[in-house]
Amino acid sequence: MHPWHDIDPSFDGEKSFHAVIEIPKGSKNKYELEKKSGLLIVDRVLYSSVMYPSNYGFIPQSYCEDGDPLDVLVLGQEPIHPLTIVRCRAVGMMRMFDEGKTDDKILAVNVTDPEFSPYHSISDLPPHRLKELKRFFQDYKVLENKTVTVEDFFPATQAIRVLRKAFEDYKKTRAAQTSKRRR
Repeated sequence: MHPWHDIDPSFDGEKSFHAVIEIPKGSKNKYELEKKSGLLIVDRVLYSSVMYPSNYGFIPQSYCEDGDPLDVLVLGQEPIHPLTIVRCRAVGMMRMFDEGKTDDKILAVNVTDPEFSPYHSISDLPPHRLKELKRFFQDYKVLENKTVTVEDFFPATQAIRVLRKAFEDYKKTRAAQTSKRRR
């Protein structure tokens, strides 16, 4: 089973979906899905003295312009083990530019976490939590001499538009790949 291609995102058409965690909250290890095998590789240990402020992963059967699945930051009380599937609800989105390329991140809450499940909107989140997320992504690649720009946060309605497009792009891309293999 491949976590990107074979896990049903179970998108409910509104805000709820499955995510696959790559990096647990509090980690300095940057785990990344190895696209061919579906296993995780250690891409690097973060160069800066920062740790991931939330669980970080991807949304199955989604595709973005950077060639990867759509990223998701899953807010919750506890770190979640890598390759765990978690039920989430989008509360917003963070637009980021990494080396000049758009790299959107869906902000979501773990709906099974009683502390975070009441949140439905980015405006529900504590303002300091948003500052921490933004600061992390502004800083985490500085010592690698890479340029990252973080824009402001967007509401859940924008996150849902990005989610829907990522699911559509995945279907188109997979259909084109399947067609190529048949030739």
